[in-house]
Amino acid sequence: MSRARLAGAAVLAAALLTGCAPLTTGTGAYAGAKPPRARELPPVVDHVRTRDRVVFLTYDDGAERDPALVELVRARRLPVTLFLTDTVAGPAYGRLAGLRSVGASLQNHTLDHPALRGLPYAGQRAEICGQQHKLTSRFGVRPRLFRPPYGRYDTTTLRAAADCGITAVVHWRASVTPSGTLTYTRGEPRLHPGDIITLANPPLAPRTEALLAHLAHRNLRVASLDDYL
Repeated sequence: MSRARLAGAAVLAAALLTGCAPLTTGTGAYAGAKPPRARELPPVVDHVRTRDRVVFLTYDDGAERDPALVELVRARRLPVTLFLTDTVAGPAYGRLAGLRSVGASLQNHTLDHPALRGLPYAGQRAEICGQQHKLTSRFGVRPRLFRPPYGRYDTTTLRAAADCGITAVVHWRASVTPSGTLTYTRGEPRLHPGDIITLANPPLAPRTEALLAHLAHRNLRVASLDDYL
């Protein structure tokens, strides 16, 4: 046997004894293959680029506790987005289920509403994926959108959200204060098409009615965030 063949036989024998096959650059399933790409992180959005004269109304936990708002959404068939925390909104899931038929979107706001930034990956993933499972089992539709409690997040939050099937993390550019005025997180202090608006702290119905009147004056209408993200 030639020296080359003896050397090859020795390498193969060593590999078999150690249980580790030698690396190759052939065409097998792993040979020369690039490592799998990391999951792409979801974008963080407070505005949608669009030429349509639309804005997006979003509510965090609290909307389900205002029966007048539930009736307003149903009567006007408003395509609002509700970000739900299980421990807060869970008792009202039955009432909220009916809103889906008139255009409301039910999305993820964690199981227990903790401030996620700085928490370990496992804890953040449990909060986000846990609520994914809750909403999916209750409503039959897996959420794609996520709003971190208090608007606080870090790169770990985005990784966990991606691993839970979230495609966008939703913030807001404008919010309606308890007095009914609009405040802005950045930019020019007026509404633009594509702005995401949040309303919090009941009573929500009268402030929503006032906002709808303001939108009509600005020739803006409410659209479904699901249709644009």
